[in-house]
Amino acid sequence: MRTTPLMIIAAFILAGCSNKADEADAYGNFEAAEVIVSSETSGRIVKFDITEGSEIEKGAEIALIDTTLFHLQKEEIKAGMYSVRTRLSTIDAQNDILNQQIANLNINIGRIENMLKDDAATKKQYDDLTGQVAVLQKQIAANNTQKASIAAELSVYESKKATLNEQLSRSSVRSPLTGTIIEKYSEEGELTAAGKPLAKVADLSFIKLKVYISGAQLGDIRIGQNCTVRVDDGKRGYKSFTGTISYISGKAEFTPKIIQTKEERVTLVYSVTIDVRNDGTMKSGMPGEAIF
Repeated sequence: MRTTPLMIIAAFILAGCSNKADEADAYGNFEAAEVIVSSETSGRIVKFDITEGSEIEKGAEIALIDTTLFHLQKEEIKAGMYSVRTRLSTIDAQNDILNQQIANLNINIGRIENMLKDDAATKKQYDDLTGQVAVLQKQIAANNTQKASIAAELSVYESKKATLNEQLSRSSVRSPLTGTIIEKYSEEGELTAAGKPLAKVADLSFIKLKVYISGAQLGDIRIGQNCTVRVDDGKRGYKSFTGTISYISGKAEFTPKIIQTKEERVTLVYSVTIDVRNDGTMKSGMPGEAIF
């Protein structure tokens, strides 16, 4: 079959339409929810056996800081609390003795009252016994005042114990989310300080593609709309995923400097974030494309 000029022109038109249809509407980079995990206490790292790239569950232990000093302080507090409780027990025993003495005196007072009716005892004997009861009751009241002071001392120990338990708990550094260990900043055996980063954890199960669109494209998209997200797949071309638009910037901004062309960097654009379920293909910082 002879090729005519009309057929050549038609082929070029079809090729141009095919290339146009294959073009993406927006370009950007993937971002993951990353968290820098730091130690809340200072000391030597005694356990830090995670590896970069490994998966970790929320609440799982990442590292353990030496707790020897805290345990020694806790034992000291336990000894102090035992001493305070012993003093309380001593006062209770003293009060038991005093109450028994009062009970004995009350028996004698009853006898003296009966004897007074028959003039077999004197008023002085009665007053002496009631006076002794009053003295013993005041001793009990004084002991109870001491008990209140000792109980307050015990509450101070309880507060110190709770503080130490909290410090012990914070010596175990745990993951705040389910994700992947992206980076390690220390190793087992090193000294660390409160607030010093130990590792970076990222949730890669869902990843965000941040792209920029022009004002002309703004009317074609809305939050909650599904779109196609794709990444390079070597010789196979592209690998496509379904994404959902979760954010559209409320005002225009200049194209970020990562855009290479000087002319494009002065263009006003809108930032758009697309949520994509990740099958492990997409990584933080990886380039991606969106088709609306």
